[in-house]
Amino acid sequence: MTVQTQSFTQILQGFAATVQGAASTLVNFVVGSILRAVGEGVAWVSLWLQGLILQAIALTRATTSNGADLDSWCAQYGFTRLLPNAASGAVSFARFTATQQAVVPVGAIVQTGDGSQQFQVIADTTNPAYNVTLNGFVLAAGMSSILATVVGVTPGNNSLNLPDASGNISAGTITQLYQSIPGIDTVSNPLAFSNGFNAESDMAMRIRFVSYLATLAKATKLAVGAAITALGANFTYTLVENLNYADNSPHMGYFYAVVDDGTGAPPSTTLSTVYNAIDAVRPFTSTFGVFPPTLQPVVVAMTLTTSSTTSAGHAATVALVSTAVTTYINSLVLGQSLSYFRLSQIAFDASSDVIDISGYTLNGGTLDVPASNQQVIKTTSVTVI
Repeated sequence: MTVQTQSFTQILQGFAATVQGAASTLVNFVVGSILRAVGEGVAWVSLWLQGLILQAIALTRATTSNGADLDSWCAQYGFTRLLPNAASGAVSFARFTATQQAVVPVGAIVQTGDGSQQFQVIADTTNPAYNVTLNGFVLAAGMSSILATVVGVTPGNNSLNLPDASGNISAGTITQLYQSIPGIDTVSNPLAFSNGFNAESDMAMRIRFVSYLATLAKATKLAVGAAITALGANFTYTLVENLNYADNSPHMGYFYAVVDDGTGAPPSTTLSTVYNAIDAVRPFTSTFGVFPPTLQPVVVAMTLTTSSTTSAGHAATVALVSTAVTTYINSLVLGQSLSYFRLSQIAFDASSDVIDISGYTLNGGTLDVPASNQQVIKTTSVTVI
């Protein structure tokens, strides 16, 4: 829908032209005249009505709605925006004197050096240092450091044009204790956090809504894909028809989905959720299976020549390159191959201090690493010196 709008001056000119055309000998439109005052009043009221019309159009169409208005419009069809996810990872709590036991309590807050990102310690029963009774991570006497799990306090922004708040940070960025912890002196994150993301944007939501409408009451491949992507913005998948997963032998009436939630190793609960979502839209009498991706591990090694004149400067550049390479590889989606030359480009782009790269190998060689529609590539180690 296209609405032709007019400014105050255009409305007033149209009013004057109409009146003058009907009674040109009786009209006086100088400033302060009665007819000009009437025309200006009509123009102001017309602008107000025009504004109301534009507002109504903006709120009654998904194409022109934004933010909460777009959410409420799509909610009429049972369609919701994909929510943000706070970044999480492990941080190292350390101390200078390790003579007595110390406890890092659940709920403790740490933050980045500039204070822009805060993270909270959460319970993690898979961590052997976590003590349920003490509700915290225990550093026994003699231990100088320990790893604890944290999650971002702010899960990310909504669709507003705000800075990224997903909590994805580089290694070594967390450096401050928000409040003191007895027996703890320092904190740091040895690895980058890369699993956070903001809420679905208005544009992405509109695109997905169109696909959603196209799949209603249709047992199609697109409907199955829409059911999977509705589970989260980080979900990727491949669908294969009429073949078995194990050996790709023919199997008519069967299909399988390989699904990744961004981790490369989705848990069984996630796979069950995907299965139920597909089951709700699958074709009648068809059978299917849901499988996690097969990890394709890669090992990267490279030596940098930098313009830094100090060992500290060279070490900082090495850390930047290592983080950039690791983040890129771990962001590859299901079925996406890894280019050998692409990593060298990322290394140069990570810092202007990088002058040259030597001894660069990918899985011990100089070839690309392919990935099938069942595989996702993740790093085993990245060694940059």
